[in-house]
Amino acid sequence: MTPKAVKALEDSDIIVGYNTYIALVRDLIGDKEVVGNGMRQEVDRCQKAVDLAVEGHKVAVISSGDPGVYGMAGLVLELVEKVDREKRPSCEIIPGLTAANTAAAALGAPLMHDYAVISLSDLMTPWDLIKRRARLAAEGDFVIAIYNPKSRGRATYLDQIRDIVLEYRKPETPVGIVRKAGRPGMSTTVTTLEKLPEADVDMQSTVIIGNSNTYVADGIMITPRGYKV
Repeated sequence: MTPKAVKALEDSDIIVGYNTYIALVRDLIGDKEVVGNGMRQEVDRCQKAVDLAVEGHKVAVISSGDPGVYGMAGLVLELVEKVDREKRPSCEIIPGLTAANTAAAALGAPLMHDYAVISLSDLMTPWDLIKRRARLAAEGDFVIAIYNPKSRGRATYLDQIRDIVLEYRKPETPVGIVRKAGRPGMSTTVTTLEKLPEADVDMQSTVIIGNSNTYVADGIMITPRGYKV
């Protein structure tokens, strides 16, 4: 978290968020009022936050990582825009560290060149579109950071994406896996596209697939930017 984000929590009257994320910042909340709920209740959660802000409360809506990367920033702004202009509360988006950047730092420097971030969750995006985006990113030789790589309901999705990428990349292409990026218990694994199915990956993991120039040295991933060294 950035110092600005911590200060926003301190200055707020009410904290709104997904229960799992609220638990992660419990020590920063103190005795403030908390409004939390579960997965797939994002619209209700953000609407409640906007309603409270309209009433005059200073509300902080928290997201994991960065609120603008698969977080609540866009939804909150959409709902704020629906409020009558004379009652519309001001809204500030405060950036944080998203999982791709946190995971990249733990792995070394795999995102030193152009990269794409793709979520394998098909709750909001059709699976065929996700696969098409992955294919285009692989064809374009982007480093690919993958969010939500595997769950019980999506056990084969990562393997399918790996097979697509293998059409454009060598089997020995480095792949980094970071579990619980930036949180207590964080772990890192560096493997290859060929051996990716053998790795331990779950919904708390971020997977970074290198481009054609990414290599591993002393256990860390490096994607050259192009400097002459």
